[in-house]
Amino acid sequence: MAERPNWAIEGRDWPNREASRFVTAAGLRWHVQVMGQGPVLLLLHGTAAATHSWRDMLPLLASDFTVVAPDLPGHGFSDGVPAARLSLPGMAASVAALLGVLGLRPVLAAGHSAGAAILLRMALDGRIAPDCILSLNGALQPLGDRHAAFFTRTARMLVGLPFVPSLFAWRAADRAVAERLLRDTGSKIDSRGVDFYARLFRHSGHLAAALGMMAHWDLVPLLRDLPRLAPRLVLVVGANDRAVPPAQAEAVRRRLPAARIITLPGLGHLAHEEQPARVVALIQQECAGALAA
Repeated sequence: MAERPNWAIEGRDWPNREASRFVTAAGLRWHVQVMGQGPVLLLLHGTAAATHSWRDMLPLLASDFTVVAPDLPGHGFSDGVPAARLSLPGMAASVAALLGVLGLRPVLAAGHSAGAAILLRMALDGRIAPDCILSLNGALQPLGDRHAAFFTRTARMLVGLPFVPSLFAWRAADRAVAERLLRDTGSKIDSRGVDFYARLFRHSGHLAAALGMMAHWDLVPLLRDLPRLAPRLVLVVGANDRAVPPAQAEAVRRRLPAARIITLPGLGHLAHEEQPARVVALIQQECAGALAA
């Protein structure tokens, strides 16, 4: 079982492969997809996902935007990094370095789950200055809330055991296991989408990056800083999300009253994969000002 996915094998039929390129930034080799023309839109996927998460949205968005979507460090086909760089500030700095090498300045940004937290950290640190950030089922509250410290310590212990990612990968090598894990998020995605997740879940390096993010994720400073966020924040919530309870969006809005909440009935944590055209329409609607500029 290989530690990292191989572009020549797992990437042979990767969604939107023609938009893929490999770029060196922040000391690692990134897989990034760039497609379309117009205002720059940055898309960041969530933990344990990769650019395939945007497979159906990317071509639709490319008619209005220059869309840039990387595999986060250690995810998909991007190189891994030391565990400390999987922290929220570390991820934010790495993505900013990639944008610098690409010479792209996003005026719009959308992130799914943990990707939304990275975007907010980037904006708060002055690394990006978009007009609007869309959080798609954003993971913006500490795991377990009051018990966050326990979960973080446990995750660090697990990721420190070298056999754990391999064990997870061995378990997830069964496509049925991957399908069940995805279904447990409250979403039902198409068979092709399940196949891409299953393909990645077979690799211990990909899962080690996901565990490493959990181990080094500290959202308390982000929530503390949130009231000074400059870009507009739109919280898009799948009503059936079992991974990030929809009520968390209300907790975020209590810290930032200007934030808007848009609820998508019948959809789960992977709402953007369940109904990509619906989420694309939301992005176009929320970013109409930038498109008109």
